[in-house]
Amino acid sequence: MSWDISIQDLPADVATVADIPNDFKPGVLGLRSDVIARIQGVCTDADFTDPSWGVLEGNGFSIEFNMGSEEICDGFMLHVRGGSNIAMILIAGLLQELKLRGIDCQTGDFFQESTAEQSFGEWQAFRDRVIQRKDSDGSSPSEA
Repeated sequence: MSWDISIQDLPADVATVADIPNDFKPGVLGLRSDVIARIQGVCTDADFTDPSWGVLEGNGFSIEFNMGSEEICDGFMLHVRGGSNIAMILIAGLLQELKLRGIDCQTGDFFQESTAEQSFGEWQAFRDRVIQRKDSDGSSPSEA
């Protein structure tokens, strides 16, 4: 279970995801190896031993970079886990450096550092309820 951000070349001039034209097609980000190099320029400790699935272990959080298996990268997903808000600051810096936008899958709208803390907090509360419910059912919390 993770807090997820979908990153693509989305229009810079729209205020909400609902404002994206129905016929909009995100642009290609480039070669996956080039996108990874740009990510590692911001997230220097990110491990891309497997170029399709990078991992960054931080203090109280982890981010997995689901880059896909194609050599041409048209987007990627971030899967954030843990309890540290440092991940949100890092994601905001990454998006700014890459000049890309992300969609917060928790809210269904654009990732914004100003609202990410609330979204992440809501995801954490959901995660904790699921884990508590699984614990009371006798299931393993690691299944969540």
